[in-house]
Amino acid sequence: MAGTEAAAGGGVAFSVVMPLYNGAAWVGRAVGSVLGQAWRDFELIVVDDGSTDDGPARVQHLGDARIRLLRQPNAGVAAARNAGIASARGNWVVFLDADDVQAPSFLACIAAVQRRHPAVDTIATLYRYFTGAQMPPLDAPGPQPEVELVHDLPARWMQGPAFFTSSVAVRTSRLRALGACFPSGESVGEDLDLWFRLAEQGPIALVRSHLVGHRLEVAGSLSSRPAHTVPPFLLRLEARARREPHAARRRSMLLFAAQLRVDLARAALARGQRLQALHWLGDAQEALAHRRWWVTLGMALLLPRRWMAPLIPAHVLRALGEQLPQA
Repeated sequence: MAGTEAAAGGGVAFSVVMPLYNGAAWVGRAVGSVLGQAWRDFELIVVDDGSTDDGPARVQHLGDARIRLLRQPNAGVAAARNAGIASARGNWVVFLDADDVQAPSFLACIAAVQRRHPAVDTIATLYRYFTGAQMPPLDAPGPQPEVELVHDLPARWMQGPAFFTSSVAVRTSRLRALGACFPSGESVGEDLDLWFRLAEQGPIALVRSHLVGHRLEVAGSLSSRPAHTVPPFLLRLEARARREPHAARRRSMLLFAAQLRVDLARAALARGQRLQALHWLGDAQEALAHRRWWVTLGMALLLPRRWMAPLIPAHVLRALGEQLPQA
């Protein structure tokens, strides 16, 4: 099957970039979901980030010519993804984590959307969570999948996250023009940082089909970020917002940043840190006109801690690198 675009120098349509660190338990299924794609014009770049298990050996044992296994000392997921981008031969880079899975129609759907919207540089799909070995029910869109063109990603994201790293494809030339795509050394919001920078340069085509399964293996995820510090991606977003020449986009960027600070306040409340929560709220002035800010203030002043944790969506805490509160 021909690629979605003519690839110069004998390249391929898609380069699927998969960072791998001690993922032996799940990497076989992730790789299998790529090798089982209906669209055949791709390469799979697995970047071993210093694994200490036999995950890389399992990948190598598959012996598929479309797989390239790169190795590097442990440097984090951002550095692994950047290495994969640098090595990509395809016109488009597709991201897939080693514990997630793609529907068999994922690449074909991305190719169909690219043909319909040739000026778009970023395409994403919806996704579903799953746990353990049970596969999530994924969609099988037809030749004309429903597509939403997202022109204001901060405003769209405030309705709820619609995609994540493993459900995104980006034109390779656009990624390389950005330089270091994922900030090395960061593990909180480094993916959001990239999606928002891409969205500031053009619309994102969002396929309204669930074509990726996102594994949630454990109840909580710990981050090394101190609880009282601002995630670096949030500071960069606010700095770009202040430079944004379009008033409407600037307002949505600043409001989104303020709502993230409200989320930080709620996470602090779940840890019992009322003063820290009030500090976050004080820095979220752009959200003062919104009910969430005032509800969070009421929680900080009035509610017992045991009532707070169930009020905080799990996806909010995961995005901020917080531990999911225990009941």
